[in-house]
Amino acid sequence: MAGPDSSSTLNRAVGRGAVVVGFDGSQRSRQAAHWAAREAASRGRRLVIVNVLRGPFPEVVVTPVSMPLPQFVDEKAVRAYTNDHLAELAAECEQAAPGVVVDFRVFDGHPAAVLSEVGRDAELLVVGSSGATGLARVLTGSVTADLAHHFAGPVVVVRDAGGDDGRVVVGVDGSEPSDRAVDFAVNFASRHGRIVVGVHATTGLPMDALAPTGAWGQGLGLGIDTDQLQASADTLIAESLAGPLARHPEVRAERVVSLLRPAQALVEQAEGAALLVVGRHGHGAVRRALLGSVSHAMLHHAPCSLAVVRGDGPPR
Repeated sequence: MAGPDSSSTLNRAVGRGAVVVGFDGSQRSRQAAHWAAREAASRGRRLVIVNVLRGPFPEVVVTPVSMPLPQFVDEKAVRAYTNDHLAELAAECEQAAPGVVVDFRVFDGHPAAVLSEVGRDAELLVVGSSGATGLARVLTGSVTADLAHHFAGPVVVVRDAGGDDGRVVVGVDGSEPSDRAVDFAVNFASRHGRIVVGVHATTGLPMDALAPTGAWGQGLGLGIDTDQLQASADTLIAESLAGPLARHPEVRAERVVSLLRPAQALVEQAEGAALLVVGRHGHGAVRRALLGSVSHAMLHHAPCSLAVVRGDGPPR
């Protein structure tokens, strides 16, 4: 275990090649740290736990069990207290993922800015889905969205611990972000012994539009054959999965073509999953993209842990 660094000066080298996780003392951010530790071990990477102090001091500080410390505490006391709890968490992570090297750091600043800078050269950035104080108070809203939509690398938002034995579900639309997401999903499935499920939604239209009496069912001169549409979508999924599966032949994959809206399709398939993976800024040539606004919707509605992979970001 590496020693603490309470410097307010950011150093992107801290997270280089590592799995970086944000921690604020809440139970869900603790679960995220444990998840990140197992992921780091599976990748053969270091784990870097980052806590952000926003100041100014003195301020009310809340402990991991929501017990307030004395209201007027100085900065030195806050840092000492924070480092003690990070050391405890680091020990937990080493126990959860034997062999993983754990480092922990405390920085001053805004959580999104700090995590973005420390994670800039990281292999993966991980955050908890919610929490009560400090970092998590902001991560539940704008910071998580900022990281998911603007951070260059992949971001995982860890939900509750359930679903660890489930499938890896990935949204597929044939775009470059989708291809990156599929690569990420198959790689994850390979390391964790999971099944990959590629999901494509053929349309964003309401289901009744596809019914025999609906706009598509009646044709209206559009010449749309839903059977052919589904067959083409299945081919699209198969082609998207082909390359990653060739690199990881041990991974078993399933294909799902849905007539639901993209966000609905992903939520439905992700029930009980270990991980849902979506790309960002993906736009298929013929159909509405699964991704983009869908990735934003998944931040709020995904029933399992969520990975958001940027299409033009570096491969991780």
